[in-house]
Amino acid sequence: MKEPATLEQALQHGLTEAEFERIKDILGRTPNLTELGIFSVMWSEHCSYKNSIAELKKLPREGGRLLVGAGEENAGLVDIGDGLAVCFKIESHNHPSAVEPYQGAATGVGGIMRDIFTMGARPIAALNSLRFGGLGKSHNRFLFDGVVRGIADYGNCLGIPTVAGEIYFEDCYDTNPLVNAMTVGIVRHDQTASAIAKGDGNPVLIIGSRTGRDGIHGATFASEELSEDSEDKRPNVQVGDPFAEKLLLEATLELIQAGVLVGIQDMGAAGITCSTTEMSAKGNSGMIVNLDMVPIRETGMSAYEILLSESQERMLAVVKADQIDEAFRICAKWDLLCAEIGQVTDDPTLKIYHHGELVADIPPYDCVLGGGAPVYHRDYRRPAYLDNCQNFDPAALPAVSDLGAAFRKVFGSTNIVSRRWVYEQYDTMVQTNTALLPGGDAAVVRIKDTRKALAAKTDCNGR
Repeated sequence: MKEPATLEQALQHGLTEAEFERIKDILGRTPNLTELGIFSVMWSEHCSYKNSIAELKKLPREGGRLLVGAGEENAGLVDIGDGLAVCFKIESHNHPSAVEPYQGAATGVGGIMRDIFTMGARPIAALNSLRFGGLGKSHNRFLFDGVVRGIADYGNCLGIPTVAGEIYFEDCYDTNPLVNAMTVGIVRHDQTASAIAKGDGNPVLIIGSRTGRDGIHGATFASEELSEDSEDKRPNVQVGDPFAEKLLLEATLELIQAGVLVGIQDMGAAGITCSTTEMSAKGNSGMIVNLDMVPIRETGMSAYEILLSESQERMLAVVKADQIDEAFRICAKWDLLCAEIGQVTDDPTLKIYHHGELVADIPPYDCVLGGGAPVYHRDYRRPAYLDNCQNFDPAALPAVSDLGAAFRKVFGSTNIVSRRWVYEQYDTMVQTNTALLPGGDAAVVRIKDTRKALAAKTDCNGR
């Protein structure tokens, strides 16, 4: 094990002094730098929701048709009859899009797609909800253009129609645009998958792209406040490859349908770290992981870098021991890299090796949301501007002297004008299921080989 980390290093990783002490209590010793990195990303707001989960749990999470609720798996599942379920999720990619709008938005789309097909569902529609500052500023126009192109290029290349969304412009979003990506998929009840690791000795595989240095500490960055220095954090933004994602999509669905998997999870925020800890914790299991077996695309990568890399288009799969040859065959069919990097253990401890040395030895349960990750109940107050908005009396407005000018001003507002420039960049008809196109109140997407269709829309009240 490497030398112990310091409090200064913990603070640099976004942890508090109290959290550093809590980690030492969990381990019974001071963590090394690699272990500190693991806890820092897993205890970030992006992964643990430590500042918001107490409020989020107040939302309704039960229903007669609910098959998988919020927080139970990678996405939600709702029964729609005849043995079918709709799988859906929406997720933000705000900070990456603020410093690198094209790749930030593109990888936001890619990440939410993987959350859907790792459940066994085939994506049939993509949506988005976007917020930008006023277009009078050149930087906001740069962000707007980059985000829209990123969403369009990734979805179009992947072959998933972007069917609906909404955009709002307001000065309060000048320094922090909001980029929310949503995907909807369809799956049969008997073909779903879980993000779980169990079964002593079952092989752990990494499937998909090679691991590089892109996106290291992306989860921690996504949990920070944006500032003038955020432009320097472009290396924290991942780089997407939609063509690799298409291969990964097809291979993942075939692996699930072939029945060779115990569990599978995409490597999104925190990469290998997140998938190994969360899958182990869900199964009350552990893993032995050998980082020397991880396919990498850059030389000299440390254990810290390999574990925290957020290189895109990767999956972690736990395979039934007697089905490993079939798993490799399916991955080879789709021309995907596949490497065995470890095994599941009954001991609920994650042991990670690099160059023959034990570099991390941690209990997965203590890393994750719902386990040992901290939960804070923050003080809050009602913003004063809400009272100002609610006290506004339209009758108090002066009479309009020039109705023509007023008409032109209202209908010339960026929040009123047509969004045609945006949605015409999206391939809305790929898969030939879109029955009601963008521009209406909601999109309607039919489900092939059935008499069913889904109406889908994103909507939000701007500040």
